[in-house]
Amino acid sequence: MSALSDHAKGLVITALGVLVLSPDALLLRLLTVDPFTTVFWRALLMGITLASVLALVYRGRADRAVRAVGGWGLISAQIYALNMISFVYSIHHTSAANTLVIIAAAPLFAAILSRVFLGEGVRPETWAATVIVLGGIAVVFWDGLAQGTWNGDLAALVTALCLASNFTILRHRKHIDMVPATALGGFIAAGVLLLIGAATPGSPNGQDWLVLALLGFFVVPVAFGLITIGPRYITAPEVGLLMLLETVLGPLWVWLALGERASALSLTGGGIVLVTLAIYFTWRLYGRRAVAAADSSG
Repeated sequence: MSALSDHAKGLVITALGVLVLSPDALLLRLLTVDPFTTVFWRALLMGITLASVLALVYRGRADRAVRAVGGWGLISAQIYALNMISFVYSIHHTSAANTLVIIAAAPLFAAILSRVFLGEGVRPETWAATVIVLGGIAVVFWDGLAQGTWNGDLAALVTALCLASNFTILRHRKHIDMVPATALGGFIAAGVLLLIGAATPGSPNGQDWLVLALLGFFVVPVAFGLITIGPRYITAPEVGLLMLLETVLGPLWVWLALGERASALSLTGGGIVLVTLAIYFTWRLYGRRAVAAADSSG
């Protein structure tokens, strides 16, 4: 019974995280400041919020939680910092649909990375899905070359690889609370951009401050805090299916609010990716279970 309740808890936590994250692309589009200033405030406010939550949850033992993430947590924080920068850059330099479709491939990339770094086997259907998804992404990139948005598409691919790397680390260290690493990643991203002079922290206007506050104090910390915790209780295919919600909802909010539409070629590539991932994750959840049940009954 406890395993079932843990599973249900993982589904609810992850789904809530994805739903909270879904308007992220739209909120970023509403900002008038440059991408690096956006990243600076988004990352800094997220880091402050998560650090405050950790201080409340762990009370006087927050320092132990930070130390517990160890070397892998430090690597995860640096990857997450790069992820924050590349995601915002992508949103500003290509369509929201392109960005989110490319990022949706992250769980497949994580399976390949798990093979390389953790020695885990990769199933034949994973290889097949990866090839087809890469074909769909290639169509999106081809459209990006024609539209002049290839740099945003490339940044989305970097984001997907960063997410895949962190999925792999979370799987490897699933017994450890890695939320402190996420908070540290925010501080690293903000610190690096301030150090190299890429951000102009004083440039946001009144509307920008409202959007940045919503992003930094609620959307990003709540979403990524939940998405970091949820996968500890559910399987990778279930995480992948739930993450597809953002791929669908994110561009929908941008279209409804701003009228932004992806091109026909981009929609074709995105459709290939989404349909392939939906079939793949559903097969991983139910198909293999049905085959195993049939074999055992025979």
